[in-house]
Amino acid sequence: MRKVLLGLASGFAAGYLAARAYEAFDELRHPKPPHRESAASYGRTRRALEVADTLHGICGALVVAYGSIGERADRATLGAPAWLRPALFVVPLSLCAAVLELPAIFIQDHTLERRYGLTDQPRDEWLADYAKGALVSTAITTIGAMLLGTAVRRAPRSWPLVASLGALPLFIIGNLIVPVYLLPMFNRFEPMEGTLERRLRALAARYGVGDAEILKMDMSRQTRKANAFVVGVGRTHRIVLGDTLVDRFPDEETEFVVAHELGHYVAKDVWRLIALGELLAAALFFIANAVGGPRSGMRDRPIVLARLYAAMLVATQLLRPLLFAFTRSREVAADRFALEATHEPRAGVSAFRRLRDQNLAEDELPRWYELFFSSHPSLKSRIDALQAEVTSEEATDDSPTTMRDPSSA
Repeated sequence: MRKVLLGLASGFAAGYLAARAYEAFDELRHPKPPHRESAASYGRTRRALEVADTLHGICGALVVAYGSIGERADRATLGAPAWLRPALFVVPLSLCAAVLELPAIFIQDHTLERRYGLTDQPRDEWLADYAKGALVSTAITTIGAMLLGTAVRRAPRSWPLVASLGALPLFIIGNLIVPVYLLPMFNRFEPMEGTLERRLRALAARYGVGDAEILKMDMSRQTRKANAFVVGVGRTHRIVLGDTLVDRFPDEETEFVVAHELGHYVAKDVWRLIALGELLAAALFFIANAVGGPRSGMRDRPIVLARLYAAMLVATQLLRPLLFAFTRSREVAADRFALEATHEPRAGVSAFRRLRDQNLAEDELPRWYELFFSSHPSLKSRIDALQAEVTSEEATDDSPTTMRDPSSA
């Protein structure tokens, strides 16, 4: 049975990569002109690619963990010191995967966006960003593998607890490093200036965070989509707005979007996500150990780490609904904060509608997709909640403020 399942996983992974490679080659030879079809068409295509890519990732991890590729890579490290073996195992496999998966990611992240008129980024710039991302990912994965390998080697019975305790500082360090060192590798960040900045700063000051960094990012390098987000912790905590948002949205709509992000900032949602990440990481470590913990004599072999990773990747899919249910709840809370901060539900409605149109987003997503893949509630539910506030305001405005005495006529 194991051989049959491994054969099916290998076949799917290879077939998926071959199909995407053919599609990418055809795109390079005969580029299709951009078109802007319906959000439903774009959404269906993106969902299909995302689901296929997820299945491919799981199959690929299983093939490496239990197939001949992983076993050969494992044997190739046996002459090295035990502490170095995870790096020697991970680096070549990660770089090979980056090359093999390039056509699939090219189709998903560049070709699809270009066909639907959502990016103007030249192919060479996209490839440069992809190469940088692959190198950064390889470096992070290698460090993680070496740390996990040390925990498994030195504490073969209690490594899940050791790894769980070590995950928390890594999450915090990651949130400190990403805004300062990693994001600037791909985009330019500059402080907001002018009347809009003063307006946003006054809004933040009302909640005691007037010194928050509010930055503008050249998001238009990669996409026409508008977005904003909160990133970092402590002194690196900042609110980031894409230039695609700042340059194309009226000030009152931008203020509502920033108020939403300010809600995340004030509520310390980054810290909440770190705490949730710690809990999920601990669960994954213990699940992986129960499914395929290191056997005696194997704790210093990198193939063990590949098998633990495969088990954690499968378990992650089962835990996704919990993670995304939490993030959706925080988005709803941030919407409520924005409404209370601005008292402008109309601006919120128009901002979300503009985001929908500019990002070619759907009003509603299939329930299964929202459950397993969506970190945000549906746009329809968010717009409806704000529209209810608009209707309530209009009803209040139209109601009589005084009662007339009939006998006074």
